[in-house]
Amino acid sequence: MASATPASYSIPQKALHWLMALLIFFNLILSDNIEAWDHAMDEGNVTPEILAGANIHAYVGIAVLALGLLRLILRFTQGAPAAPANEPPLFQLAAKLGHAAFYVLFFAMPITGMMKYYGDIDIAGGLHAEPIKIALWLVIVAHIVAIPVHHFVWKTDVATRMTKG
Repeated sequence: MASATPASYSIPQKALHWLMALLIFFNLILSDNIEAWDHAMDEGNVTPEILAGANIHAYVGIAVLALGLLRLILRFTQGAPAAPANEPPLFQLAAKLGHAAFYVLFFAMPITGMMKYYGDIDIAGGLHAEPIKIALWLVIVAHIVAIPVHHFVWKTDVATRMTKG
């Protein structure tokens, strides 16, 4: 674990944060290709175009998994800034739980997706497409909503820690 608590995230941590955000949004918003593949598999008519689109979704998911592992390693080796002192304790706990949920989802989402795509495990596909996807959206929305609360209500520098800080 890192020896000192940093005031801001490192440049690699910031880069991974934003790269993962882009990749995760890409797969969440553009999931039509993998859904088309799933339907084509059920009907037995997977075309090269459908397979190519599904592969893109799968490869982005694998990238999220690999980058999530790297991000976790950096968090343990470089640390993370402490919660602002003027953030209410209940919200400090919520932030810790939210970040823990992100890391769980960084692994659960791609692993269940790979289990469905490469192993044809239907229950994994159901988990991937429904409860895990919903949980990921909820954590993302809470994460985004927390930014203006930190900035305007508690007057903290949390938003700048992952941007310019």
